[in-house]
Amino acid sequence: MGTNHVVRFEPVGIEIEVDEEKTVLRAAAEQGLMLMHGCKEGQCSACKSFVLDGEDIELDKYSTFALPDFEKEEGYTLLCRAHVYEDVTIELLNYDEDMIRSGFPIQDVKAEVVGIEPVTGDMRHVTLRVLGDAPLQFFPGQYVDFTVPGTEETRSFSMANTPSPTGDLLEFVIKIYPGGLFSGHLDGELSIGDQLDLSGPFGTFTLRDGRSSDLVFVGGGAGMAPILSVLRALAEKGSPRKTRFYYGARRRQDLCFEKELLQLEQDLPDFRFIPALSEPDDAPWDGEVGLVTDVVKKHEQDLSGSDSYVCGPPPMVEAAMATLEGLGAPTKNIYYDKFTTTEGS
Repeated sequence: MGTNHVVRFEPVGIEIEVDEEKTVLRAAAEQGLMLMHGCKEGQCSACKSFVLDGEDIELDKYSTFALPDFEKEEGYTLLCRAHVYEDVTIELLNYDEDMIRSGFPIQDVKAEVVGIEPVTGDMRHVTLRVLGDAPLQFFPGQYVDFTVPGTEETRSFSMANTPSPTGDLLEFVIKIYPGGLFSGHLDGELSIGDQLDLSGPFGTFTLRDGRSSDLVFVGGGAGMAPILSVLRALAEKGSPRKTRFYYGARRRQDLCFEKELLQLEQDLPDFRFIPALSEPDDAPWDGEVGLVTDVVKKHEQDLSGSDSYVCGPPPMVEAAMATLEGLGAPTKNIYYDKFTTTEGS
């Protein structure tokens, strides 16, 4: 362990101690603080903040797309990459004061594989059972880090289920990438009964309770997982909120969980699932055709009073956020999770 330093977060007035060997974001998460973040790899900029006081900060490798050089020179930093070597004060640029103190501390658990099911040609529905006496606590929409067997590398995957009463079951929807470090292991080696090391929960892609605003979800690919988790939570609560889920796929065979989502239209008073195919093939299809963002614009006119959730590949997320803002959605009420692809995923 290294030396600890005090990090003060403004304008919320919260102080924590951070070990030099840990990033600011990791230290905060271990202490139950839900700071805004996404990929944790310096690629998405969700945790970008401004250094008000202190200079001795070093960053692990990051993308200049997330933090351009001129912003770094001006004093901006990425909490997921930042190591501090003196006491510092950091201004949070993107935060939810109602949620920041409500997080669950990070847990390290071991889980057993109890199910692997193909749901599309390149996505797998994976079910794990947490071993040991301590359940993994999480909010619907959050994710955990998997340690890739035989390595020290980790990959992040969102839970698709809601927390069970015992907290022992976890479901994931994982996309297979050719040559991927974890997905290749999943597709060729992982078997029922194998054990995996997990760490979490992470993420702020969670439902803001105590609100009655309409809900708009936009997803693509494995972005299905956290959205499905939140929708299942709404169904468990019998939520009366107007809810729309727009999901973009290329072909009919790329859709999954349709039966359950159509059943949710019966279980939730005002919910609709609206899938869109960008490249429909010869399979029968009478639904929406085109980019999912165009379908959102077709069905929505005024989102000024809505909460919006976007999850999927970065280009889709960025396009969807621009579309939502163009329809009047308040930027502060757009919550997103970019499924960035780590080299060798």
